[in-house]
Amino acid sequence: MLHQSVAKSFQDRFNHSPLLVRAPGRVNLIGEHTDYNGGFVMPAAIDKEIYFAVGLNGTTTARLYSYDLDQSYETELAEVTRDKTMWANYLKGVVAQFQKRGLTVPGFDCVFGGNVPIGAGLSSSAAVECGLAFALDHLMGTNLDRMELAHMAQKAEHEFAGVKSGLMDQFASLFGRSEHVIMLDCRSLDYEYLPFDTSVCGIVLCNTGVKHSLASSEYNLRRQECEQGVAILQQYYPEVASLRDATLEQLNAHREELGDVVYRRCMYVVQENFRVEAARQHLNDGDLAAFGQEMYASHAGLRDDYEVSCQELDVLVQIAKAQPGVYGSRMMGGGFGGCTINLVAIEHIESFVQKATEEYKRYLGLELETYQTTITGGVDILQPEIVK
Repeated sequence: MLHQSVAKSFQDRFNHSPLLVRAPGRVNLIGEHTDYNGGFVMPAAIDKEIYFAVGLNGTTTARLYSYDLDQSYETELAEVTRDKTMWANYLKGVVAQFQKRGLTVPGFDCVFGGNVPIGAGLSSSAAVECGLAFALDHLMGTNLDRMELAHMAQKAEHEFAGVKSGLMDQFASLFGRSEHVIMLDCRSLDYEYLPFDTSVCGIVLCNTGVKHSLASSEYNLRRQECEQGVAILQQYYPEVASLRDATLEQLNAHREELGDVVYRRCMYVVQENFRVEAARQHLNDGDLAAFGQEMYASHAGLRDDYEVSCQELDVLVQIAKAQPGVYGSRMMGGGFGGCTINLVAIEHIESFVQKATEEYKRYLGLELETYQTTITGGVDILQPEIVK
């Protein structure tokens, strides 16, 4: 078991017993690029996870080890700064957030490793941030609540990884509940759990295997374009604090002033918020077919108006649409690569995976990696078994 290997690696390397923490990645059924616009999202924590073995070491140094990369890193905790070791930046960013709250982080040892595919849009970075934040909170006895830890992990991403992400990824990793998706209002942070039975309808992720270099620069650009749209609308409608408050009528009334690109970006976000609210109703009604239609519409908006899709994602959605037993499919995550998320009737999963793999190879000459996932609980402590 991976968590046992991580714990054993810790003991072999540091010669003391760790606290063992599990931090899940996440999927998002619908509501893409809405989180930083104060809108609605529908994520769930999944059984692709990162395991942390962490223990205090009685020094003023953090000794970090990436099990997956077989790389070590040390830093004096009084001088935590960003540098070129990207994986360590995520962890150091978390330390910095404790320090900003006036909390002294004692020296600690950390080994982490997992099975969240990197670059697949399953928020491996949020799992890394949340796992360490949760472990340090426990070891330091600071008793911060999960929402506070989510904000700290998000700030770590902003300040040490340079990605201005919304709160959804960190929230989903910390607040996940088995067999439930979460409807999160990213402005008020109100949330509700909606039952989702993965024994009837499976979640299958299809990884394009590509990550176009545009991804992070375009992500930050989309954010700016949305803010630009809000600034224009606010001149006429002071109540529009974010695109969450904007209406289609308002956008259409100022289409010329917004300009084609900003208009389409804003239009997508406003419509996507409607789709998430409709999707909640479909889920409550047990209508997976209607839910799936919202997913297809979401993908079309991401492709045509928000322009964050790519050929590989579009081909996978097209393939899925033609398969029996598929309720819905769309790109998931920031875009320009990563995964599509597909809701597939359990009895059709095997044939869907086979067909999608064949067709992807036929269309684009690319190998397809797929993951069947179940919905799990959020970050928690595992009792480390004694590893000999």
